[in-house]
Amino acid sequence: MSKRDDLIAKYAADLKEKCGETPDMDFLTKVTIGCGPSIYNKDSSTVSATDKKELETVKNNFLIKKLGLKDSPELDTAIDAVIEKYGKSERNKFRAVVYYLLAKHFKKEAIYDKK
Repeated sequence: MSKRDDLIAKYAADLKEKCGETPDMDFLTKVTIGCGPSIYNKDSSTVSATDKKELETVKNNFLIKKLGLKDSPELDTAIDAVIEKYGKSERNKFRAVVYYLLAKHFKKEAIYDKK
């Protein structure tokens, strides 16, 4: 297995064990690929839920730029809900898992079908 495949398996385990979701492996793979090389860097592969600047980055770079959503309080509420679902006490929240959950929340899976 490649390093990326190992990471996808790790993300799928987090979705099952920590978030209580059965992952859509095809979609999880697309989201992981969409994260680019950040998944291989210890710092950028995770989201710090206690860092407001980090959460703003998730909102601006992923929800607004990638998913094309309009800035609104609903975005912050969705981020909070995903962090809650992942587990506030869970120190390492993988970026790909957070993005996966947010894309599912907003029903934006089709964004990843574009070539």
